[in-house]
This record gives sequence, C-alpha cells and structure tokens, in this order.
Amino acid sequence: MAIPPSIHSTLNMPKVAWGKGSYLFDADGKRYIDGSGGPAVYCIGHGNEEVNAAISDQLSRIAHGYRYNFTTDALEELTEIVAARCGGSLKHMVFVTGGSEAVESCLKLALQYQYAVGQKTRRKFIARERSWHGNTLGALSVSGFLERKLAFEGALIDTIRLAPTNEYRGGSAEASAQELEDAILLHGAKNIAAFIFEPVVGAAGGCVPAPEGYAKRVREICDRHGVLMIADEVMCGAGRTGHWRALERDGAEPDIMSVAKGLAAGYLPLGAAVYSEKISAAFGHVPQTGHTFTGHTACCAAGVAVQKIVAREKLVERVLANEAKFKAMIVDAVSSIEAVGDIRGRGYFMALELVQDRAKKTPFPAERKLFMKIRQQALANGLICYPVGGNVDGIAGDVVILAPPYNATDDELGEICDKLGKSLKQMLNV
Repeated sequence: MAIPPSIHSTLNMPKVAWGKGSYLFDADGKRYIDGSGGPAVYCIGHGNEEVNAAISDQLSRIAHGYRYNFTTDALEELTEIVAARCGGSLKHMVFVTGGSEAVESCLKLALQYQYAVGQKTRRKFIARERSWHGNTLGALSVSGFLERKLAFEGALIDTIRLAPTNEYRGGSAEASAQELEDAILLHGAKNIAAFIFEPVVGAAGGCVPAPEGYAKRVREICDRHGVLMIADEVMCGAGRTGHWRALERDGAEPDIMSVAKGLAAGYLPLGAAVYSEKISAAFGHVPQTGHTFTGHTACCAAGVAVQKIVAREKLVERVLANEAKFKAMIVDAVSSIEAVGDIRGRGYFMALELVQDRAKKTPFPAERKLFMKIRQQALANGLICYPVGGNVDGIAGDVVILAPPYNATDDELGEICDKLGKSLKQMLNV
C-alpha cells in the first residue's frame, strides 16, 4: 500500500527510483553516493546484473523449496561457500531472512545445546551495553541500545549486562574480560547459557573494534566455565572488516555466529546462524529453530551469486588492503573539525565520534539530535551515511558510520569522504 502523501511528507525522505554501483537516484533524478551501503548492507553496490540474473534464473524454475520437503542446489552451494569462508569447525548453518532472525536462532541454538548436554539450568545470557543484536524480542533482550528498547521494557528476557568495551572511552581487554568472568561467577556458571557480543560493535557504538586480546580471553573464559561464545557478525561480518569472519583478525572462533547484511548484499533478504561441529553433534544435526522461509531458495541463490563475485574479485582482500587508505581519506577530510573526537573501525566499517569537548570527550547534548541533522544535511549534499545517537550512555553521543561497497573506486571513496567533511562543517558551523 502506498504511503499517503501527508504521512510521507512527515518522514521527510526522498523516494528512491533506481541504483547502479555506488550510486542511487531518487524520483526527482537527484544522485546520491552510497557511503554506508544503506545500513552496511549493499557491499557490492546496486543493480549488479550477474546477481539479478541469478535470482531471475532461480525464480524461473522455483522460488522456494520448503525446507521440510526438499533441499535445493542453492541451499547446498551456499552452505559449502559459507563453511569454506568461515573455516575451522563452523560447518553447520540455518539460513534465515535477516539479521534479527539470525541472532534469534543463535540464542535458540545455545539453549538447545545446553539442554542436549544435560545442562538444563543454563538459561541466561550475558551481553554488553552499547551493543545491538536485532529487533525480535530475544535479540532485543540481549541488546544494549536504550532508545530502541524503551517501548518494550517489561516484556524482554532478563539478560545479565556488562559495561561497553570501548578503548576510546577507557575500556581495556583485560578489564572487560574480567568483568565477564566475574559475572559468570556471581550468577553461577550453571545458570549461564552463552555470552553474545559484536566483534566490532556497529550501530550502538559506532564501529568499535574489540581491544587486542579481548576475544581470545573471552574464548578462554567461556571454555573454562562451559559458557558458549556467540559472535554477532550481522553488521561487521561477511568481509566488511577485511576478513570474511570478523573474529578471524582476533584469532578466535566462536561456537555460534550470526551473519546477514553482506551475505546477499541486500539483493534479497538473507541471514544465517552458523554453528560448530560441537554444537551440531549435541543435538544430532537437527536444530529446533527456523521459520516458513528458512533456507528460501531464491534468497540463497542471491547469496551464492554475491559470494561468487566477492571471491572472484577478491573484494574482502581489497577491503583489508585499502583499510589504511580509506581511514586516511576520512582523517584528511575532517582534519580541521575540532568536534571529531575519534575515528575508528576496521576495513570498510569506519566511524567518527563527535564530541563537544575533545579533551574531556564530552558528547553534545542529546536534545540537539546532531546525528539526525547530519543525516539530513548529508542527504542534501548527495551522500548517504549512517549517523546514530546515544553511543555514549544510551542517550547522548553522536557517531557517523561509513560502510561503502567493497568494490567502490578510489574516486568514489574520496567523494564519500569529501561530502561527509562538507556536511559536518555545515552542521557544526566550522
């Protein structure tokens, strides 16, 4: 159903008409460069004819073979691709239709595993503040994003919460790891099913990488106490940070992992809960999670086509090789802006944190809603970026995320950075 004009006008959004490569065009013909891949999704750009043809070919044969009746070529091929890209023991997966559903499945897999091995009291999850895991009630429960949770408080699953891990704001690997172990001991290891975290925190923190050594310490602690380790790589995975599996850079392997956005690059909805041999062996390869459209054939075909392009064009390797250059471009574009307190991230997943006082790292007042104004100014300048608020304490704090397509040219990266710098200067009057 079309949105009534009166409602659409209050949303103050242009209407997209078409896209090609790193660019989108609205119904009035205005061009925008996609500096954030939407919400870090469109990793090979828009309008890729090879992917569109693969989807069309699959639809011409069958759109969806229901998973309890059939397997399909697309499902089997994508399983092989993802298992190979993950490496190690992460060989099993449930394909779903988005990141929230992937995280929900990860939580259910953890509970099913603990039940299967006789640890039936292990029902609780531990997660960190300033993390975002999704919009379903389970995923929302383990998230630490106050603004997105307030309307649902009282109906969410009780979750043990830890402080954020952010080196810019005083976090350290050892202190954060010790806080995890202290929480396990306080609440009783016999009651903890899993710890879930983002290897590089996305929207809730603004591209905050795990401190060096943190993930390995988490792995040790989880193993010592029989707690499963869940890596939420919905936003930072599938090559976004320069490795297909984001935790690979940290030298750690989780028991369970969610992946989504870059898996099918937004061509069709697709996500996955990936799990290890240990998890699979516990319940006989039949996970009790999934929905009607789990393993949707056309969606899997889109994923296969995208991942073939990513592998053939060595796009993950390109992201890693260009990380320092991309960050330097950002630094150069905003070097004269005193309000830029931190520039951080990995690969093509970078963010700027804006502060009122650089020395004290004081955020701008929340009521100013600076991040929303930056979003609008950037759109006016023909740039799509991903500003987010509340990254400091859930209320105050402004960050701007850049997550361009892996195959963006150097000129396109330069255009993204220049337009961001221009937009920030206009909003901050510098």
